[in-house]
Amino acid sequence: MLRELAADWARPGMLVPTLCAVALMAGILWAGQEPARTPPPLLLFDGLPVSGSVADARRAGFTECVKIDAFRARCRRTGLMVVGEGPYDAAIDLIGSDGQGGFDHLILWRNGEQQAIYKLVEALQRRGWMHCETGNERWGDQDIYSREGVPVRAWMDLSYYGKRRVRIMPLWKDAERSCKPYH
Repeated sequence: MLRELAADWARPGMLVPTLCAVALMAGILWAGQEPARTPPPLLLFDGLPVSGSVADARRAGFTECVKIDAFRARCRRTGLMVVGEGPYDAAIDLIGSDGQGGFDHLILWRNGEQQAIYKLVEALQRRGWMHCETGNERWGDQDIYSREGVPVRAWMDLSYYGKRRVRIMPLWKDAERSCKPYH
């Protein structure tokens, strides 16, 4: 009986379906492989890492990490002061099962206090940062802060109800929606 089952794939008409099944399994395994990525260079804003390697993240105190999925981990740090405001909670998202792909943005928020993040963006404005909103006629979902000569932008969520957050991203990653500053 076992010999008969083992030879079923070789029966006339079974070779093509068997090869298709093997090819499909190989494709699934190939698609699920870990993405290879070189960590971006270290970029700091107000002394905080915005991009860099897993070693840069650990040196900056981002050591409380949780796996998001097979290829990403979120590492957190609490009590951060940014441009004289805070304290804020912060996170970076490492790419790769062991973080070898580094990170390319910094996320800031304060639990339970949606309005607290406004102090940060108000401090940016006092320092000459301009801002604009994405969306339709000043009603949108992101408020983008930028300043000439600064290699990062700050993206504040406008329509996120759980936790208002600010993402600080390098200009080279800034491929998301953008807008033209109006003040």
